[in-house]
Amino acid sequence: METQAPHDSIAVPPLPQGEGRFADNIVFFARTLRKAGLKIGPGSIVDAIEAVEAIGMGSREEFHAALFAVFVKRHEDKPVFDETFRLFWRSRDLVEKMIAMMSPRAPDNREKEKAKVGETRASDALLGDRRDNRPARDEPDIEIDARFTTSGNEVFRRMDFAQMSTAEIALARKELARLQLPLDSVPTRRFRQSHVHRQVDPRATMRSALRTGGSLILPRYREQKEIQPPLVVLADISGSMSQYTRIFLHFLHVLTESRRRVHTFLFGTRLTNVTRQMRHKDADQALDECASAVKDWSGGTRIGETLKEFNRLWARRVLGQGALVLLITDGLEREGIELLAEEMDRLHRSCRRLIWLNPLLRFDGFEPRARGVRAMLPHVDEFRPVHNLSSLSDLAVALGAGRSPTHDRRRYLEKMKGMA
Repeated sequence: METQAPHDSIAVPPLPQGEGRFADNIVFFARTLRKAGLKIGPGSIVDAIEAVEAIGMGSREEFHAALFAVFVKRHEDKPVFDETFRLFWRSRDLVEKMIAMMSPRAPDNREKEKAKVGETRASDALLGDRRDNRPARDEPDIEIDARFTTSGNEVFRRMDFAQMSTAEIALARKELARLQLPLDSVPTRRFRQSHVHRQVDPRATMRSALRTGGSLILPRYREQKEIQPPLVVLADISGSMSQYTRIFLHFLHVLTESRRRVHTFLFGTRLTNVTRQMRHKDADQALDECASAVKDWSGGTRIGETLKEFNRLWARRVLGQGALVLLITDGLEREGIELLAEEMDRLHRSCRRLIWLNPLLRFDGFEPRARGVRAMLPHVDEFRPVHNLSSLSDLAVALGAGRSPTHDRRRYLEKMKGMA
């Protein structure tokens, strides 16, 4: 395959002699991956060419594995790499996409299918400049009264994270960094000195009287002390949640920066405490350290077992003083449903408020049919969607407010009874 890639800031390393256009195409492929968001330098390109030269061209799968081993440094880059590889190294698909994009055509009014994970970023990297360089066509000016339509910003806030391009994901991260979080507080059993004449403090009054030998007794007052409760996050990083994992971690980094006592745990088949890694000031550095600490990223999931481990090892340490728990998972547990229900009940009784964030709620017709969802749902206080900027903004407001009747689990429990 011979193709030309748009100019990129990455430097082209000296190519081995005798490689011909094939080595050039590996360079162009690396540039495309870099535009799609992967961290690739000149050294990686040289390693990729040498790796392909070492294994030979036995099969397409071996070629894919060689480039994957060199270019993919982060778990969340896998779907982007796979989609870019499919588009770049299949000339027939690429030519068809380019012809369809560059040629005039009749409007297609059919409902469009949702893009695959990583497809938007891959196609932007491959065809972004060709889209921009298309000749402008003379079209009549059409004036549209947009007073009652949704603004572009609102459309972006409601866009699913899984369908965002590279530029849109970067913009979403900036929006999350500017997110304002409320400072909620809960009363404790302790008291502090107060100047409000509401409740007399007997001990402070007697201590004050002893200083004057009891000749002068002036009342002292107190009020109940309030603290910001701990926030504990349990986030699913299994394969079914991979398309949302990294943007969720950016949100959790914002929480860690804005609140005190935020404890973050990631789980797939095992539980990993990444609280220390999330406290790094730089968001990308924090996420890279999390990826290095987690051994089961984008793998399977055992929600019941990991909740059991959390309840046994960590619940007594982090769930005191009215802690609030965010559970981020799709609830697709196939085995150990009885254990899952038991551990969810234990977790619910150990915290002040348990909020379940499920990206499957992005579907309007969602019904709690999965066994894992049915086991977990009775033991949560709120059941919320978490798939776009709007849902994360609503969650940020909910952290400082009381329970929301809009996201009450009881309406889903009624659906469960109807399906029984």
